[in-house]
Amino acid sequence: MRTRKSLLAVLGASLLCAGTLSTPAAAETTPTQPESIEVDGARQLTDVIPAPVETHPDEDTDFWLSPVTQIRTEPGSQQAAQVGQYLAEQLRPATGYPFPVNKAENSILPAISLELGNNIPEIGDQGYTYEADHQGVVIEANTADGLFNGVQTLRQLLPSAIGADSIQSQVWTLPGGKIVDYPRTSYRGAMLDLARHFHPLKDIKTYIDEIAQYKINYLHVHLTDDQGWRIQIDSWPKLAPVGGGEGTGVDGVGGGYLTKQEYKELVAYAQSRHITIVPEIDMPGHVRAAMSTYAKLNCDGVAPEPRTDIEVGYSSLCIDKEITYEFVSDVIEEVAEMTPGPYIHIGGDEAHSTTAEDYRKFMNKVVPMVRANGKRAMGWQEISAVEPPESVVPQYWDPNGDPSDVVDAAANANKILMSPADRAYVDQKYNEDTELGLSWAGPTTLKESYSWDPAETVDGIGEDDILGVEAELFSETLRSMDDIEFMAFPRLPAIAEIGWSPKSSHDWDSFSSRLADQGERWQQQGINFYRSPQVDW
Repeated sequence: MRTRKSLLAVLGASLLCAGTLSTPAAAETTPTQPESIEVDGARQLTDVIPAPVETHPDEDTDFWLSPVTQIRTEPGSQQAAQVGQYLAEQLRPATGYPFPVNKAENSILPAISLELGNNIPEIGDQGYTYEADHQGVVIEANTADGLFNGVQTLRQLLPSAIGADSIQSQVWTLPGGKIVDYPRTSYRGAMLDLARHFHPLKDIKTYIDEIAQYKINYLHVHLTDDQGWRIQIDSWPKLAPVGGGEGTGVDGVGGGYLTKQEYKELVAYAQSRHITIVPEIDMPGHVRAAMSTYAKLNCDGVAPEPRTDIEVGYSSLCIDKEITYEFVSDVIEEVAEMTPGPYIHIGGDEAHSTTAEDYRKFMNKVVPMVRANGKRAMGWQEISAVEPPESVVPQYWDPNGDPSDVVDAAANANKILMSPADRAYVDQKYNEDTELGLSWAGPTTLKESYSWDPAETVDGIGEDDILGVEAELFSETLRSMDDIEFMAFPRLPAIAEIGWSPKSSHDWDSFSSRLADQGERWQQQGINFYRSPQVDW
């Protein structure tokens, strides 16, 4: 009686002879490939961004995808099935293979198996294990989030042509051996500014797909600012159509807003990529769009003219008017109702037109509103000055400011989100000659974006104080998806690795070498990126 391996060898050889198989099925020996098939350089288990925690290669047990490869998922788990469908959708275009998604069951056919429920303590809620041999690949995790992260690793272990949107003549090899992997921090975020220039839903979805490849699990959307209000609020119906309408945005370019239905679609799409949306309503400063729309939000009852420049610090809600808190309460309630994730970001930065006393008064009223709606408040680092409750997450951003309040917040058990502007703001120019971007915290090279550690950035804020890291992308100079991609890539993957991989694995030479391979993938995917001279692309 034939073993499973020998049956697969016969099956693979038969399909090759019939001309229907462009890669070998699992077999005891490696079949000879037709000359027309391209053989890409073999990947190693370490050729992944972010770098995995542990890799145990076995070069003698590579696995090849074929037209009969299945994707098997944990029986009874709809979430595992959804991850399986996602993986199939990523693999079908370039391979041309059907990749049926089935419940895990006995079969002689080769498979990628997505398994849950084995309770592996060391990998936690977001980690996974990957194990490949001639018979298939098994990704195990404790949650669907972990399976999804394992799938991102699997995608990177395939030849770069897997990112193409048409069938490629390619041997689709996955390296044999085992990976054990889990994140350093629970929060690995990216921020996209819709206020300075509105980016439509289709572009935000594209960005979600791109950042998901690097195990980013939060997307912070900057929805309001002086230049535009970008989210529909029913109780204040003019906010979005007027405050975010035509002529808003930097230089009067970039009007638009998300309807509630579009925001709901955005949240659902992000969830399908295991990303949580964090909406930001910036206040009490950065509010000119709202104040120019509703006169009653101003202390004198007179609506100022809209502004489309990039100055900061000049606007403030009227701290002593009751209508201010009716407005804030209405907005928070509607945004919370639309947002299943745990956080609402309430800004709080650069409120230079608000006195320290008024700032404290405002935040002491507004933070409890967020909690009353079942959410945790996030805020830029200035929020630390009001000694916020432990549930509040201050976001460190200003390397030139006084960090003492943030350090005190960490000492009081607030978790800190790390986004130092001179390292993590990917809207900063790469160098003085970069056409896009600003330079108030830069220029910031790729190597500088990689060469920092969140637990060593601020004295007094250590590993246990940190929630995670976030890459910020403000839109003052951005106008298109190409612009977004050019500024985010390759720096965003650098920050993703800082948030995911163990500190001991942070090594510029290794990272830059692995990043060069990502460039080939980005070309296949149509991602516009900056070809940093610091990398041998």
